[in-house]
Amino acid sequence: MKILYAEDEKQLSVAVAEILKMEGFSVTPVYDGQQALDALENDFFDALILDIMMPKVDGIEVLKRARENGVHVPVLMLTAKAAVDDRIAGLSEGADDYLSKPFAMKELVARVRSMLRRQSDYRYSTLKRSNIELDSNTCELKSDKGSLRLNNTEAELLTFLIRNTDRYFTAEEINSAVWGGRESPEKAELYIFYLKNKLRQIHSEIGILVEGESYALGENV
Repeated sequence: MKILYAEDEKQLSVAVAEILKMEGFSVTPVYDGQQALDALENDFFDALILDIMMPKVDGIEVLKRARENGVHVPVLMLTAKAAVDDRIAGLSEGADDYLSKPFAMKELVARVRSMLRRQSDYRYSTLKRSNIELDSNTCELKSDKGSLRLNNTEAELLTFLIRNTDRYFTAEEINSAVWGGRESPEKAELYIFYLKNKLRQIHSEIGILVEGESYALGENV
């Protein structure tokens, strides 16, 4: 598995790269956002780790351009501990996960493995419900009135909801069923919010229904 790791703190970069290599990954380290974009033009990677605060081009802009250019591999964003806005911006542009600095090396490795495993689990199937269709390989969501691409985490969430249409789940239950309890109910709610808006964007005839503190995929009323 090849990972592009964009981090301008060189000591941290060296340490993380060595750990990832010990875990069996092939790592290409770059030290600013422009180097990351250049690497993406010249090679294929199975996953990206992008620090948000980088010189020349920041991590969010790198992510945005990568998605626009058809790069749909899992992306982990590294953020400052209190940078809530950065996390939201990254998720909005198609990031699959984020990790706050400083972080434990074991957690970084676990999150990378989790992203790659989830992507593998949800690939190569097409799910249909009402007037929408989700291609789990490309994460393209389309209806008879439009289409867009979800990030991998949103695609996982929608896959679960499609397979359990009209059944209500709390955010905690969704976190447990979709991500094995590795995330948090708050993060699950954030993805539900994003997915709800994206279904509206393509004029889906089904949407996210809310009943108390529970959520379901069902016919819009």
